[in-house]
Formats: sequence, structure tokens, C-alpha cells
Amino acid sequence: MRRLRACLAALTAVTAAAAATTALVATDASGATTALSDRWYAAAPYLMPLDNNPPDPAAIMDATGLKAFQLAFVLAPNGGGCTPTWDGTAAVSSDTAVQSAVAAIRAKGGDVSVSIGGYGGTKLGQACADPAATAAAYQQVVTKYGLHAIDFDLEEPEYENTAAIRNEIGAAKILQQNNPGLYVSVTTAGTADGTGWFGKQMLLEAKSQGFTPNNFSIMPFDGGFGGAAAQTGALTAFNQILQSTFGWDQATAYAHEGFSGMNGRSDTGEFFTQADFGTVLAYATSHHMDRFTFWSLNRDRPCTPVDNNGKTSGTCSSVAQNAWDFAKYSVTFAGATPPESTPTPTPTPTDPPTGCGTAWSATAVYTAGAEVSYAHHIWKAKWWTQNETPGAAEWGPWQDEGAC
Repeated sequence: MRRLRACLAALTAVTAAAAATTALVATDASGATTALSDRWYAAAPYLMPLDNNPPDPAAIMDATGLKAFQLAFVLAPNGGGCTPTWDGTAAVSSDTAVQSAVAAIRAKGGDVSVSIGGYGGTKLGQACADPAATAAAYQQVVTKYGLHAIDFDLEEPEYENTAAIRNEIGAAKILQQNNPGLYVSVTTAGTADGTGWFGKQMLLEAKSQGFTPNNFSIMPFDGGFGGAAAQTGALTAFNQILQSTFGWDQATAYAHEGFSGMNGRSDTGEFFTQADFGTVLAYATSHHMDRFTFWSLNRDRPCTPVDNNGKTSGTCSSVAQNAWDFAKYSVTFAGATPPESTPTPTPTPTDPPTGCGTAWSATAVYTAGAEVSYAHHIWKAKWWTQNETPGAAEWGPWQDEGAC
């Protein structure tokens, strides 16, 4: 109850200041001035500013012409509570490291969006009592960094929690109302038929609350996607879901649809090359989609060896590339011309065979990060699990690391 009172008190202060939102955005300590066009926020690739060997944003801007970055991720504190942190550990209220990076980006004529949620950690929608308290926590982030854009990355396991999704969608709607002009994207899982059951329930929650963001984006990877054709097929299917859910025609649905890809080797051993990105980019632009982004700039670098020994890396792509090749597709989507053309990619490497290691056991207890072998594949535990067969459930506790 004490936490609820504190969060509600914060919301009261935010609401009272709503009329001054523009002034806050224009004068915050991060140096926010004039916003970029929405197209740049729609093209902003994800960047982890405090983890996965963060690259220098200024160097990326110089090399590619990129102007916008999607900073990730804002979460609830690992120890509990309804206050925003970076990655669950660094309080937004006392942050200087991310704020310094934001100021450097803006000094070069760029800007940032901030992404909340993501795959790991506890989300504020899970930790806060209701939409108002959740919005109050996010408003601290908007005000601290003078944000013109924000992304709600709603995926497992949070989007399986009805109350948490109600809090997140409600908070997004409140932020949209209290921060006029704020660019809001909602990102969720992609499947061959567009998005899965939980993604569709999230869309229905948005409809029930009367909330329409700038776009709903899907992530067509880590779900049996074999390249660009499977991804564009998922985008077509998702467009039909948007039409049927909101009563939009096809063009309106595409105008509210986005793509969020993964460059190089995905978590489940799929490969997406520069050629795949070019195909999806052509689809997105020809259908007048609202967003084209990817995970992540930390990974938009070559590995040594090129295939990273058959493992997915947080700091390189595992495909043949020059640094920042994939960022140039975002620049093109934003309507700018990269300093040089994207080079023709070399063939995707094949994972080398590896030993299968310790076999999965129904009686053993596994914690996040544990690896086992089952059915001639390596599987990594996403969270604590026991007696849950790898691969038995699409959104289960095991992540397929590829054949062994």
C-alpha cells in the first residue's frame, strides 16, 4: 500500500505538470531541443548503452548517417519496486552515464527513443499496481531525458500476464495523452501467422482501452523464420490481424504496422543477411509501413571467426559484414542516403558441428543460462525449470541453440 501511495503521488505531480510537458522536454538536463521527424524515430535501431560492449553512437552516426537510437531497456528494480532502472540495476533518477550518451547524440543533431520491457528482467507493468502508477514511473524517464519517443517492448513472459499488459497499455495511453506529440511504438513477438495468441490478446487490450500507438511492430525471428520471405509473409498476416482487430482498411493497417528484425544469427540459429534486410526494407517501404528497426547496433559488427563458433552473440552478428552494414538500412528507411552503398553480402556461414554435451533430465533443476542436449539440439534455459521438455511448448522455458 505504501508503494501504491508513493506511485500515485508521483502521478499526481506528473498530471499537474502535464501542461508544461513541452517545456520540460525542451529544457531537460540531457539537452533535448527540436525533435526529429517521426520517420527517424521509426527507423531507430536498438542500442544497449550499458551492456554488450556498447559501440560509440557518434562513430555510427559518422559512418552511416544514422540520427536516431532506440536505447534499451528500462525495467523495474531487480530488488522490487515501482521505479525505473536501466537493466534492473541502474536507477534512472541518478543516472549520468546514459544521460551523457544522449547529450552526445543530440550534440551531433541526433536523438533517442527509450525502450521499456524486452526479454529479460522484471517489467514495470508487472511491478506497479495499476496503469496510473506504471505511467508515473515511465514519466520519470520521459522527463529525465526529454524524450520525444518511447517504445513498449511487450514480449514473454510479461505478455502472458493479463494484469501486466493492462498496466503497460494503460500507461502507454496516459503517456500519449500527457506528452503531446510523443512517438509511441509497441513491439511484440512475431509468428508465421503474424503474432501469437498473447500478441493478439495485447491488441485486443489496446482496442478495449481505446489506445492507438504510432505503430504495432512484430519481431519475425526466433520462431522458425528462414529468411526474408518468411518475414514478409508474417508482416502480411499481421496486417490482416490489424485490419480485423481495429476495423482498419489495408492501407491504414500498414500505416500502423512495423518491423523489428534481428541482424545476423538469431537466438535460435536462424540467419538474416544484408540481402534479407534489403528485401524486407523494400516490402516495408512499398507498403508504406510505419517502422523498420532491428536488434541491435551492439551486434552490427563482424565476429572473429565470422560465425562466432556457431553461437549467437550480443556483440557481433555472426555473418560476413562490415561494421554498421545493417544500420544503413535504417538510414534508408528514414529517407536519407547512407555515405556509401551497402556492400553485397557474402554467403551465410554454416554452424560447425559441436558436441551435444549433457543430456536433459526430467528430474534435474535448471536455472537461467543452463545448457542441455535433447533431440540432437542444444537448449538453453530461459528461467528456472524442472520436468519441462525442451521444445514441447512454443513459448516454453527452453531456447533452441541449434543442432549439435
